[in-house]
Amino acid sequence: MRSRMKQGSARGGRALSRRRILAAAAAVMIVKPSAVYSAAATARVRLGVVGCGGRGQWIADLFRKHGGYEITAVADYFARTAQRAGEALGVAENRRFSGLAGYKRLLDSGVDAVALETPPCFFPEHAQAAVAAGCHVYMAKPVACDVPGALSVRRWGQAASQKKLCFLVDFQIPTDPLWQEAVKRVRDGALGRIAMISSYYTDESFPDPPRGETIEGRLHSLIWCNDNDIGGGYFVNAGIHAIQAALWVAGGATPVAAVGMSRRGRRDPHGDSDDVFSISYEFADGLILNHRGEHIQNMHGFSAGLHAWGQGAYMEGNYEGRTWLRGGPKGFAGGEVRGLYGAGAQRNIAEFHRCISEGVFDNRTVADGVDSTLACILGRDAAAARSRLTWDEMIKANRRIEVDLRGLAQ
Repeated sequence: MRSRMKQGSARGGRALSRRRILAAAAAVMIVKPSAVYSAAATARVRLGVVGCGGRGQWIADLFRKHGGYEITAVADYFARTAQRAGEALGVAENRRFSGLAGYKRLLDSGVDAVALETPPCFFPEHAQAAVAAGCHVYMAKPVACDVPGALSVRRWGQAASQKKLCFLVDFQIPTDPLWQEAVKRVRDGALGRIAMISSYYTDESFPDPPRGETIEGRLHSLIWCNDNDIGGGYFVNAGIHAIQAALWVAGGATPVAAVGMSRRGRRDPHGDSDDVFSISYEFADGLILNHRGEHIQNMHGFSAGLHAWGQGAYMEGNYEGRTWLRGGPKGFAGGEVRGLYGAGAQRNIAEFHRCISEGVFDNRTVADGVDSTLACILGRDAAAARSRLTWDEMIKANRRIEVDLRGLAQ
């Protein structure tokens, strides 16, 4: 999920803020093994949506418009949000659940699949419960806020395959045809040996009000992006789009170490997430990945993408904008990527239904989602400490970030 897009951004001038759309407790869809259909693309999957704030209700509507899903239950921490979404989606009143345990009641209500769009700190627990209940899982990113959570999602993704369940992590960039063609040519040697990748992600920040007696006030409107424990922080939550794309271009390799610097540039911060980043990654083959990012109110707006530098050619890719490969015998004129936020989600929703209907359980997006989340955690922690941190050190430390849930409604 990317952060807010302002008026006049590359998105056709629409005043649509991605972070706002992503705001509020996100959506979780639920699909059970009973929904593994052998044939019909017309079979309707009973879907539960957990997290019904801005993005949750938006993506639930995309599921409904697909035609292959029937939304039969909703859950959100806030009762008023669950009621509002249930009414809009035509869900019966007795199937609108709230509180921290709302997702459990949703899973018990007879759904086939779940869509997870809550703050990321809840994803590992929700994924485990969904797979254990025999539900297919559609999950936003990042898959977790810490190393133990990310590794847990990897295990439950593997368990889903063993149980013949679908598990899809929703990244939009890999669904785009221009990106697919450019990366295919890179894999075919269009850049020769890649020497360096430069990635970037900039956007405005979200409100960061003073903390209350509980974290309840930080569970909506993407306020949780300001908190490393609830949302992973700005880099893990938003910069992951650019990092996922960079790892894809790099052939799926993960970095061996990261070093960098970060700081808080927003006014009067109350969350512990930094919002300005300069991070360098090193890879086993010598590849260098440099990333820069910022999330402060400065009218710059949204931009995300990368440049990959090779011998005699380079690739440029953007979430919104020019994506092409210039130079060499395998150059690609490419074109302008537009509307990827919505188009990518629609393609992933269609792919999720296809995998359920046709019994495709390889769940390839899980490893990508986990690796890119871990790479961002590596960069976040190295930059915060202003020191070099290796992948092996990070995995061995297995540092857990506890979320204080005291005082919240069950």
